[in-house]
Amino acid sequence: MKYIILLGDGMADYPLKELGDTTPLQAAHTESMDSIAARGTLGMAQTIPEGLSPGSDIANLSILGYDPRRYITGRAVYEAASAGVKLTPRDVAFRCNLVTLGEQNNAAIMEDYSAGHISTDEAQPIILELDRRLGTDEIRFYPGVSYRHLMVWTEGIDTVATTPPHDISGKDIASYLPRGKGSDTLNRIMAEARAILQESPVNQERMAASKPPANAIWLWGQGKPINLPTFREKYGLNGSVISAVDLIKGIGITLGLSPVEVPGATGYLDTNYQGKAEHALKALEARDFVFVHVEAPDEASHSGSLANKIRAIEDFDRLVVRTVLEGLKRFPEYRVMVLPDHRTPIVRKTHTAEPVPFAFLSSNDLSKSPRKDAAFN
Repeated sequence: MKYIILLGDGMADYPLKELGDTTPLQAAHTESMDSIAARGTLGMAQTIPEGLSPGSDIANLSILGYDPRRYITGRAVYEAASAGVKLTPRDVAFRCNLVTLGEQNNAAIMEDYSAGHISTDEAQPIILELDRRLGTDEIRFYPGVSYRHLMVWTEGIDTVATTPPHDISGKDIASYLPRGKGSDTLNRIMAEARAILQESPVNQERMAASKPPANAIWLWGQGKPINLPTFREKYGLNGSVISAVDLIKGIGITLGLSPVEVPGATGYLDTNYQGKAEHALKALEARDFVFVHVEAPDEASHSGSLANKIRAIEDFDRLVVRTVLEGLKRFPEYRVMVLPDHRTPIVRKTHTAEPVPFAFLSSNDLSKSPRKDAAFN
């Protein structure tokens, strides 16, 4: 038996007036996901346990069958695993976003949580410069992908209160800066980084090209290392993970899933959708299970772009889901599930904790007549 999960990050949403009170999933053309719903099982899943924040780490651990209430830690720990950064029990890992801050009414505003989706090639020298000038025996910076990077604080404090930058788009940052014990250190580092980034040749070039500069860093999502049972230990299955996002790749690595690198996978709207599907099918030849994650719908939601969200959903359906459904025919037995990890409503520009739709299809279901009224929405 082969198992595959196809996850469109943040696809679920709220009904929108401009879509005739339907959701983007309902409005988008999703022939392949609808075909899974028509022959298989369609339902709703609560991926965010009550009382926990609707983060992607929590939602994806839930989907993989790991209770976040038992294995909770900050998402930066998994991103460290993806980056190959070995954490000790003395370390606290922080997610380090490159962001763009603007000014409004003499206040600093979170203008862009991704610094205009700065490229990895541009971001790497910035992070390396920060490590050179701000790094110490206790503080180190590590480059990641695009705007997503890592800071590790040895003997650090993990109880400091931090806020995801995508939750405060367009807002005055003053009320959302790190708070509590340890916040003085983080706020000092963030302030010193702003001064360094003002001088960055990369930012000078970006501004000359009318692109948002990476003029600040934002520290959040902290945690200490944690031990989890591997996927094989828990389920008796070997597997792979496919994602351009360090968080998801790092969760997979932590669970013993082999990461599959896909050329052209970006974690954005221009990602190599079909390449992800083709690499997933190849991985299934040797593995029992593959987890395929596509970030694009979530990124469109965080930016508030309805057109881009529908485009991302349709590309996911046409290039990932359809390719996988066709390729699965080579395997005698399989089970495929498609779902988002959480809702990322356009009107909120951030994650919410309501249940999300899922559709599940087994090779045994192919003999069934499709239900004409079933759709993945």
